[in-house]
Amino acid sequence: MALGLLWLGLVLLGALQTQAQDSTPNLIPAPPLRRVPLQPDFQDEQFQGKWYVLGLAGNEFNKEKHGQFKIYSTTYELNEDNSYNATSTLAWNQTCDHWLRTFIPTLWRGQFTLGNIERYTGIQRYILRVAATDYVQFAMVFFKKIYKHQEYFKITLYGRTKMLTPELKENFITFAKSLGLTDHHIIFAIPIDECMDE
Repeated sequence: MALGLLWLGLVLLGALQTQAQDSTPNLIPAPPLRRVPLQPDFQDEQFQGKWYVLGLAGNEFNKEKHGQFKIYSTTYELNEDNSYNATSTLAWNQTCDHWLRTFIPTLWRGQFTLGNIERYTGIQRYILRVAATDYVQFAMVFFKKIYKHQEYFKITLYGRTKMLTPELKENFITFAKSLGLTDHHIIFAIPIDECMDE
């Protein structure tokens, strides 16, 4: 009887372990920040303004689940303390949804942390790092967050217009792959007009 209970306990323990492994996402590890470029001599005034999200790549994105994402915009408004108010505007359920965050500058020009982080349940750390930009056409921005002790990262391809050139697309793919992502993790926005001129 005791041996039978021991076996039953071991079988249940194995089943629970398997279930726990299946529910934990198998994510590509986030690269250390030292592997992510930082825009030299970052110009915060030139970076502010409206950007369209043309592409996304990250360890929690995949083409099957997120391949139909629609273009949206994020406007960065520079404050006197060199922080940004970032307002994203996207079409959602036949309305225009707005999402506001504040990014606080760090010791490195072009790198920011999320302000009021305690408002975001489960997020322990959130970094925005401008990897590359020419300020007038494109920007590639790296985001890294620790959410419930799990590291997530993404790269956002911004454009000042809704146009995605083949060269810009190729540069974005190359950058994403240099950080360990695959084609499966890289998606490009479907152009829409709703909410884009707000």
